[in-house]
Amino acid sequence: MLLVHTLILPLLMATTMIFNFSTTTDDKQWQIVDDVVMGGVSSGKFTITPEGHGAFYGHVSTKNNGGFSSVRHRCKPVSTTPESVVYLRVKGDGKNYQFRIKTQSNEYYSYITTFATTGDWETISIPLKSLYPSFRGRKLDMPNFNADSFEEITFLIANKLEEDFELLIDYISIEP
Repeated sequence: MLLVHTLILPLLMATTMIFNFSTTTDDKQWQIVDDVVMGGVSSGKFTITPEGHGAFYGHVSTKNNGGFSSVRHRCKPVSTTPESVVYLRVKGDGKNYQFRIKTQSNEYYSYITTFATTGDWETISIPLKSLYPSFRGRKLDMPNFNADSFEEITFLIANKLEEDFELLIDYISIEP
């Protein structure tokens, strides 16, 4: 896992909200992509909870060479700097998840990192320069993220296990 840790301090004022979930959020802004695109049988779902959090949940199956579930959001380009840090306010189930971004939604690869969850609400900080390029589970021979923007966010679970999962998302923000 790369440079990912839990913050206890509140976010600084220079923070820009990328996505802030609420009871009025349209869950259709987020799209599930499971391993069924390649013959697997995993099943992820995404909904908004009565408390106003995004809920990514389901079952990952390793049958038929499967083993992942993801949820993605295409957004207006989010400006970045070489020192940008993304903050995720999440409540996981003790499992590991990947956070992924794409500079352009039509790129074949993503920039990724893995973060662990504890079962409690926590704020995960991810320096964008720590995200490495990957395609279909393989690290690419390219530099880490160094673009001036991105336009797609993905959460993915792929722990090489048959397992149920649930990740609640409160917000996603960036600074500077």
